[in-house]
Amino acid sequence: MSGDADLKKVRNIGIMAHIDAGKTTTTERILFYTGKSHRIGEVDEGAAIMDWMEQEKERGITITSAATTCIWDGHTINIIDTPGHVDFTVEVERSLRVLDGAVALFCAVGGVEPQSETVWRQADKYQVPRIAYINKMDRVGASFANTLHEMNHRLSSNCVAIAIPAGEGEMFAGVIDLLSMKFRVFHEHSHGTTYDDLDVPQDMLPLANEYREKMLEAVADFDDHLLERFLHDQPIDPNDVIAAVRKATIASKMVPVLCGSSYRNKGIQKLLDSIVDFLPSPLDKPAVRGHSVDNTEKIIERKASSEEPTAALAFKIMTDPYVGRLTYLRVYSGKIEAGSYLYNPNSDIKERIARLLRMHSNKREDIQVAYAGDIIAAIGMRKTTTGDTLCDVKHPIILERMSFPEPVVMVSIEPRTKADQDKLSEAMTKLSEEDPTFRIRQDEETGQTIISGMGELHLEILVDRLMREFGVEASVGRPTVAYKETITKSVECEGRFVRQTGGKGQYGHVLMRMHPTTDGSEFHFENKVIGGTIPREYIPAIERGVKEAMTSGVLAGYPMTGIHCEVYDGSYHEVDSNEMAFRIAGSMAFQDGARKASTILLEPIMDVEVVVPETYMGAVVGDLNSRRGKINGLVARGNLQVIAVSVPLSEMFGYANTLRNISQGRAVFTMQFSKYAPVPADVSKKMLESVV
Repeated sequence: MSGDADLKKVRNIGIMAHIDAGKTTTTERILFYTGKSHRIGEVDEGAAIMDWMEQEKERGITITSAATTCIWDGHTINIIDTPGHVDFTVEVERSLRVLDGAVALFCAVGGVEPQSETVWRQADKYQVPRIAYINKMDRVGASFANTLHEMNHRLSSNCVAIAIPAGEGEMFAGVIDLLSMKFRVFHEHSHGTTYDDLDVPQDMLPLANEYREKMLEAVADFDDHLLERFLHDQPIDPNDVIAAVRKATIASKMVPVLCGSSYRNKGIQKLLDSIVDFLPSPLDKPAVRGHSVDNTEKIIERKASSEEPTAALAFKIMTDPYVGRLTYLRVYSGKIEAGSYLYNPNSDIKERIARLLRMHSNKREDIQVAYAGDIIAAIGMRKTTTGDTLCDVKHPIILERMSFPEPVVMVSIEPRTKADQDKLSEAMTKLSEEDPTFRIRQDEETGQTIISGMGELHLEILVDRLMREFGVEASVGRPTVAYKETITKSVECEGRFVRQTGGKGQYGHVLMRMHPTTDGSEFHFENKVIGGTIPREYIPAIERGVKEAMTSGVLAGYPMTGIHCEVYDGSYHEVDSNEMAFRIAGSMAFQDGARKASTILLEPIMDVEVVVPETYMGAVVGDLNSRRGKINGLVARGNLQVIAVSVPLSEMFGYANTLRNISQGRAVFTMQFSKYAPVPADVSKKMLESVV
């Protein structure tokens, strides 16, 4: 790319969907048709270009988001292929944060799955315009109309068909384009690279006209000239319709819906055309906003131009076996040159960009300059982490950071030998830099290392990587639930730390109030000291002491959450008081309050959706009830029943095997984290007895 002139022809997109919707298969076809690869890599054969990790090849799933660049119709398309499994939702979150548009995939048989709703909400959160592609139209049970209805109903979006299938299931013959009213038939022998655009078959014409009418009705609202022609039944130029659809899509007022079968090589060219026609370029997006380094209230904007001061966001860290630490960057403004220095205002350091790379999955190509709108990887940054801003030294700006969900499952891990201990520490540090949802802590009582993640599969993959990539030999415990503790009433508490040891002593005295938070936040700290009974410089030390005490609760040692602390009084000593003394006093005050404030246990609750044949529904519902499940809804989907239920995570270990047994392998389920809720008193009592 050579700067601003070409920005109009850049598309930064992500491919997002639930597991098994065909994201990687679709991306492989895109790479093939754009000439980026000369063979089609199949996921089922472990040969997909975008699934390059050994664990991805073995399981046939995407674990880490992979970036690539291809050219279509003179446009540069930067693509990020994201995972569909809920355990790797962080990869979707950070990808959507830096993308301008997205392609949402849906399965024509399964329709809208819970994970589809999750990624849709993530795209709403970052206001990412999207187009939808209903895949697997060749599968038995495929229904374009049902899937489109579900999308509008469950996603509360204005999803409008701009292409419909000619036939469904085994009868799927091609795609009817509602813009040009042409029927596209693909040639099997050419892997879909060649096709014929024919007139719409007579038997399909009434349905095609009906869908076209709905499409024109939806887009006419965005173009007065088009509305006029539509109302008076005058001929409509397809280019006018394309312009109106683009305008509506970029404004997130409409989602154009296409269809096809990626595996059968049908419909991908139309999808590529739609990416170019309807999704925004960096110039179509509003200027990126950030705040000043010294004043969070002062908003600064950076336009997508190489003339503006440089601003980029680090959205992913990766350890590459050949080149070391890679930092993935989205350049929002200005340009970045290899060998230059950038300022990281989050950690107040300068970072040198040793090399710049354009990535193609796990392969790389050196470039000298990256411009506004580019997504690239940089080598040489030592301290930059996920969510950090990199900017011009003379024009600092801090872009909004990303928020990541809390891990809910944990396992203990112990190295086999002393040599493994050092390797394990280094490997875990690298993995936690890569993955913000991977947490490490030491259990003070047992001395064990505890690692936490988003689910059993997430931890399984992390442990597998520790052993394979980093050669660590370790024993791993069974997965357990990441419980938390919280208080249920307001209390006043005191912490006094006095130590006299000949010479200078230690003195810190803190009086504090503690309340449960009302806004769902984890922790608030307020300084309400009047009259200088505690000098201002000791207040941050008290807050640090409280935060340290919160890592281990008073009931069973689980981290504490949902607490508002107010320091309102205390005392100090001219000579003996110091930060250390007040940190310990703050910690003591918190522990005193936690013991008085009727502390309870909290457990993660999961949203579970089970799709089961009618015959086995009674057995499945009975089993879910025995797991403390709360049924939220039952919906029929053909001859299947979809059960929506909230279940504590602690009851869901090993559920896949149980479900397989009671449904003779015919039911499937998906699960994702919903919220933390109090553990019922009888369950809590048993748990605490076992801890003691």
